[in-house]
Parts: sequence; structure tokens; C-alpha cells
Amino acid sequence: MNDETKTASPEHEHLGMGKNLTYGFQHVLTMYGGLIAAPLVVGLGIGLSQADIGLLITASILVAGLATLLQTLGFKWFGSKLPIVQGTSFAAVASMIAIGSNGGSFQAILGAIMVSSIFGIIIAPFFSKIVRFFPPIVTGSIIAIIGISLLPVAIRWMMGGNPKAANWGSMENIGLAAFTLFVLLLLTKFGTPAIKRLAVLLSIFCGAIAAFALGLADFSKVSDGAWVALPNILGFGMPVFEWPAILTMSIVTIVILTETTASLLAIGEIVDTQVDNKRIADGLRADMLSSALAPLFGAFMQCAFVQNVGLVAITGVKSRFVVATAGGILVVLGLLPVFGRLVASIPMPVLGGAGLVLFGSVAVSGIRTLSKVDYQVQSNLIIVAVSLAAGLIPLICPDFFHAMPDAVQTLFHSGISITCIMAVLLNLFFNHLHVGKKPQVSNLPEVAATAENHS
Repeated sequence: MNDETKTASPEHEHLGMGKNLTYGFQHVLTMYGGLIAAPLVVGLGIGLSQADIGLLITASILVAGLATLLQTLGFKWFGSKLPIVQGTSFAAVASMIAIGSNGGSFQAILGAIMVSSIFGIIIAPFFSKIVRFFPPIVTGSIIAIIGISLLPVAIRWMMGGNPKAANWGSMENIGLAAFTLFVLLLLTKFGTPAIKRLAVLLSIFCGAIAAFALGLADFSKVSDGAWVALPNILGFGMPVFEWPAILTMSIVTIVILTETTASLLAIGEIVDTQVDNKRIADGLRADMLSSALAPLFGAFMQCAFVQNVGLVAITGVKSRFVVATAGGILVVLGLLPVFGRLVASIPMPVLGGAGLVLFGSVAVSGIRTLSKVDYQVQSNLIIVAVSLAAGLIPLICPDFFHAMPDAVQTLFHSGISITCIMAVLLNLFFNHLHVGKKPQVSNLPEVAATAENHS
């Protein structure tokens, strides 16, 4: 990519500090609930104290900010320089709880993350070569299932976020989510272009005010605790390296590489910029470098946050410097936990109301990509149908793979990874496998040709 193309690409646009801060904060609000969910679930799952869980959350916020800066700004061999927000991967949660619940220490979890992430850095260039097998029929299926897979998250947020809470699914929670959604729709319909771009942030702000007025939000604990907290390097002790844990997390690494590749391709489609195998390799290496260093702070594996892909799609703000600013805000929140407590006090139904639009827009982006496919070719119809149907299995029946080996359960816990694997294999079978006649290729995109040029 030459300098002229680089300057012209929308992801390299400079919007100014004011817009960067405003749009960047919108990204932080969008991903904050998902960011703190993983350390919270793991901490509770392996029996850590409330104080240690608090440290996990603070470390996760800080590392997510540093990882986002690396991914968006980048340097040689590291960073895709795309508007991608990084955060703690939920794909690794089940495996980390399994390690901690079966005799492994918390230090063993951290050690396994470090080693498996280094393994991820090594294989990233080879993994990125598969981009040639990601034509629109594959990328569209993956992007669509990303959005569909996120919709249950938004619905759980709308119901309150905690199934064990007394007000789970109450009219107050659903009404608050509906109010936030209604405000977002009004702003999108009647707002100026600037207001429309800020519709998500403004709707969350209005929802939070409404929740406070109705007594559904509690901001009284924002001032409790330390206002400034410096990083606690090796605060949980030195990592311990145990092979069973390392092998388990290495499988998770493959899943995260697959999902991050899908997210990089998705954001490339939305931004309308070139994503070749070199750029994917740089993005994957940044992902894995952040993950390798995260245990030093007491944090976990990092990955691209797909909900923020939806925010880029719906706002049309494609600048990577906006997302880099979001990374800077996360670093500040990681050092100033008082602001983190303020954002964390926003009721989950408010985020759910906005999330319904955000996550749905990701699915729509996938449908738009799939519109490029020629469905007169019957095999293309079958590829999309089977890939999407397979991706829905974990959503419809989470226990579907319970009788299979742990490695299979880890790999297929996510509909995103199932759809990715299924779409790639079916596309290879129908459109690349030569059996007596020339295969029908399904709309190979420019990235495929570029990938072959790099090979």
C-alpha cells in the first residue's frame, strides 16, 4: 500500500481532538460492559476474592487500552492500523475456569496465556495466508453470524444483565432499554448529521439520566475507593508454566486468531479498505503480543471487540485515530478507577437498548456483503445456508457439543468460529476442489488476488 493510497483511505482520516474524544468515548461505552464481564466471570468462577476481582477488572481496562493503541497505531510487524477496539476475549473464559477448577492455580492460567500467545505470534504469518480463501461468500457469512451471535448479549443486557437478580426481565428494565432505543431512533431520524453520528452516545446518556430519575441507577458508590491506581506488575505473583494448561490455551489461541481474522475482514468491508494477508498478520501479531504481555498486569488474552465493529458501521466514523483515542481513554480509566466506576454504574438495560441497534447493524453488514454472491449457482446457496445454520447451533442449543472432546467444545463454543470453519471448508469443497471439471468460483474479492501476490 503506497503513501498516496494510505492517505486516501478513510481509516487514516484525522478528525481533530474534539471529535476523537467524543467518538472515542462512544466506543468505550459500547464495549465497557463486555470488557469487564470476562474478568468478573473468571474471578467468580475460580473463587477469587472481591478485592482480587477488582484488580482483574482494573488491569483488563488498562491492558485493553494499551492493546487498542498497539492495534490502531501500530509499528513494524505489529498492528493492522484499522479502527479495531481490543479487549479481554470471552472465548478463553470457559477454558480458564476449567484450568482453575481442576487444580490449576491462577498463576498457571497466566503462564498458559503467555506461552500460548507467543505460539500465536509465531503462527500469525502462516495463519494470515488463509485470507485467499475468504471471498464474499465466506466473509459475508462470518460477519452476519458475528452480529447474530451478539444479539443475545444485547437482549440479556436489556433484561438487566444478571439472570439471578430479582429484577431480571422486569418491566422497568425492558422499559428503560426501550426508552434508550426510542431516543436513538429519534436522534437518527431527526438529528443533524453530527447528532446522528453521536446518536448512540447521546441515547446512552439520556437513558442513564432517565434511570437515575426513576431510581433505577445508583451512582452513590462512584466516589468509593481509590481515585488513582498505578499498574500492579506481577501483583498476582510469577506465572507458572504447566503443559496441560498451556495446551488448553493453545487451542483457545487458534479460536481467537480465527475470530480476529474475521473481525479484521469485517472492519475492512465496513471501512471499504484493503485488507490483505500482510495486514491481517500484523493485526494478529498485535493481538498476540498484547495477550503475551497482559499476564504481567494480571489480565487475560486480548481480541478484537466485534460490538465496536457495529459502532463503526452505524456511525460511519471510520478513522483509526478515533479508536486510538478510545484506547487512550481506557488507559486513563485503568489508572483512574473512579471514572471506571462511573461508567460501570450505567444500568445494563441502557446499554442493551443501544446494543440492539449496534449488533443488528453488524448482521446487516454481513447481509450486504452476501448480496455480492451469485445465488444462481446452487452450491453458493448451500454454502451460506449450512454455514449460518451451523453457526446458530451454540445459540440455540449450548449443550450440543457436550459429549465431544474438550478440544472440540472449546473450538466450537462460538458460532463465529463454527461459521468461519464451515464456510471456508465448504467454499474449498465446492469452489476450489478440482474433480474432473473446473470449479465455479464464488466472486473472489480483491483481497484474494492481493494475498496470492504476497505468497
